[in-house]
Amino acid sequence: MPAARTATITATTTRMGTATIMVMVMITTMRITIMATTTGAAITTMGMAVLPMTPTHKAPTPMTPTPMTPTPMVIIPAIAMLMTLGTRPADAGEAPDGERATLFRLMTWLSPSFPVGSFSYSSGLEWAVEAGDIVDGATLVGWLSAMLSDGSGFCDGVFMAQAHRRTAAGDLAGLAEVAELAAAMVPSRERQLESTAQGRAFVDIALAAWNCEGLADAMAAIGAAPAYPVAVGVTCARHGLALPLSVHAFLHALTANWISAAARLVPLGQTASQRALAALEPVVAATGARAAQASLDDLGGATLRADLASMRHEAQYTRLFRS
Repeated sequence: MPAARTATITATTTRMGTATIMVMVMITTMRITIMATTTGAAITTMGMAVLPMTPTHKAPTPMTPTPMTPTPMVIIPAIAMLMTLGTRPADAGEAPDGERATLFRLMTWLSPSFPVGSFSYSSGLEWAVEAGDIVDGATLVGWLSAMLSDGSGFCDGVFMAQAHRRTAAGDLAGLAEVAELAAAMVPSRERQLESTAQGRAFVDIALAAWNCEGLADAMAAIGAAPAYPVAVGVTCARHGLALPLSVHAFLHALTANWISAAARLVPLGQTASQRALAALEPVVAATGARAAQASLDDLGGATLRADLASMRHEAQYTRLFRS
């Protein structure tokens, strides 16, 4: 049998996801070989299609090799074959397991249906509505923007972030100090009730349904009546959830709960409520970013009217909420 003759068709590159793939097609009288090498995130892949020489085949007539020019009709099938040999398209829409777990747990723990009783509290909004400070969607956005940036929203975010960091580092003594400060740093008895009652409920449910290694010890360090953001921070850290995403989700849930209370108090329609939440999206993002980087020395607020609202709510003549 004559020696196999080989002709190189082409070598080309294409982008697949985050990897660059070099494709070379070699044609011989014995086989067609497709070779690929990758750089980047993809895995090196080789595919081979063999055309066997059976006894019924006749040996080819020797001929002078003719240079061959690149042709897309050969390259496209080659790339298609490589895509079926272990390479997933970049737009398949599948998140890594870790991201799915993070999303699932944050959506569960910070959902209005998570039984911590968040629907029972208004953070002083009930008095603000009665006093005429909040009368529509625009005044609600202004009030909540201040609470997020310069009031209890930012402070709760800092406490959550600090609890997360100390838990992740295994610093239970430092975690206990954060929990003590968070429970004490409230402007009124009503706000303390709001924070500690939700924190205690969150701890009980987390230990009963979402327990994991080290969670019980961390919960014991923060005491029997921890502030709500501290309890959430500890749980997120023990489950390995990233701090920035955890703080952002916490502040989103806090804001959504405030808007839900205002929708019943003002009242606001569903569309106006969603407009308020959309308007506060950049405020939530900016506050979360600040809180995640802040230290305990950065704690403080400038929302005196909101603090007075939480104090006066206690003696309000008629009330729908506990704070």
